[in-house]
Amino acid sequence: MNSLRVRIGLLGLTLLAGLAAPTTTASAQTTPPPTVEERRLDGAVPQEILQRSGFASVAPEFARTLASAQSYTQARALVVHSGAALWRRAVGRAQGRGPAGGDLSRDDDRPLYWARLGMTREVRSYEPEFGLSEVQRAALMDRLERTSRGQTDIRYPRGAAIRRVLVTGFDPFTLDRDIRISNPSGATALALDGTVIETADGPARVETAVFPVRWEDFAEGTVERTLRPYLPQVDLFTTVSQGRVGRFDVERTNGAWRGGFPDNDNVSRTETVPVSDPASQPQWTTTTLPYQEIVAAHTGRFPVYDHTEVTEIPAGSADPVVRADGPTPGSTARAGAGGNYLSNEIAYRATLLRDRLGLHDTLPGGHVHTPVLQFGAGNTDPATGTVTDPEFVRNRLDIIAQVRSIVTVAADAAFGRQAFGK
Repeated sequence: MNSLRVRIGLLGLTLLAGLAAPTTTASAQTTPPPTVEERRLDGAVPQEILQRSGFASVAPEFARTLASAQSYTQARALVVHSGAALWRRAVGRAQGRGPAGGDLSRDDDRPLYWARLGMTREVRSYEPEFGLSEVQRAALMDRLERTSRGQTDIRYPRGAAIRRVLVTGFDPFTLDRDIRISNPSGATALALDGTVIETADGPARVETAVFPVRWEDFAEGTVERTLRPYLPQVDLFTTVSQGRVGRFDVERTNGAWRGGFPDNDNVSRTETVPVSDPASQPQWTTTTLPYQEIVAAHTGRFPVYDHTEVTEIPAGSADPVVRADGPTPGSTARAGAGGNYLSNEIAYRATLLRDRLGLHDTLPGGHVHTPVLQFGAGNTDPATGTVTDPEFVRNRLDIIAQVRSIVTVAADAAFGRQAFGK
């Protein structure tokens, strides 16, 4: 009898093993492949940037940490902790705290970008023994994206003794043209996060966050989810992105149109900006930043313009036209002052959210385009050029300093008006 029981037990284990094998294979087959962004990570330039900043160990250390998780709850906590730690490390490096980790200048935003992609790739291929559903993997990815971008690290001191300013930046983009690209708006976010600027009305605390250059994330509401809790609390906000060569632009009008330029995953979207409650969606939103004062002030070596040009389809027409002085009544948007890419879209979404929260008349906010961050004259060929040079660093530092100055001027003007009830 005991012998029979042993044979039956072994047969049962064999059958269970046979049933379990397809499940493992199916799990492996459903693990998402790396994205276009993540596949760029293996190139020589991203690896050099990571090595020369001390960030090369971030993804391998994160993978070892994640492998220690014994449950989904534990994995989620580890992802949140690691994402937030990456953001704090990048901010600290940019602001001169802790070791530089290499000879890459501290103002560089690219180590954060490439290190994050290494971490997202680890989550995408993560196959723990406790099992992971698609929904759970997507939730881990969401938490990693948000924490490592500073979107969950926006904290202002309590009380009325200090003003509150919110500034956002972007990841590098157009990486297939030049994988060495840095985005001065992202570098500015790292440099300004948690800092205090002195205004005529007293100190103002600046908090920042960075956003991806991906159409899908915006359609899923990443801008609104990040900004909605804070817009009723802040005294001024500005979204920032990289724009034209040699100039800053304060974008006067934002349009409800996506123009189709490929994002960082090489995805294109040509459509009306998708928002909640589209029935009440306006074609245009406007800045409430004190653009006249910003343009009139000397904020740095780059000229600053009040940019008003838009592309519209006039009411009763079918063809788009460019208008230098803004949209006409009843027109349909085809490009805001800041174009029809994700810089226009973040401006549109942030200002639409401001208006839907009933803050149009009380909260100064809008979009600022920085100059294109350029390499030195002898370092323009991405095939033969170096990842950095002195002029490249100088340009980025000057742009960061000028954004800080523009924010200070805007705060001076806006807070002055609020103080005098204007």
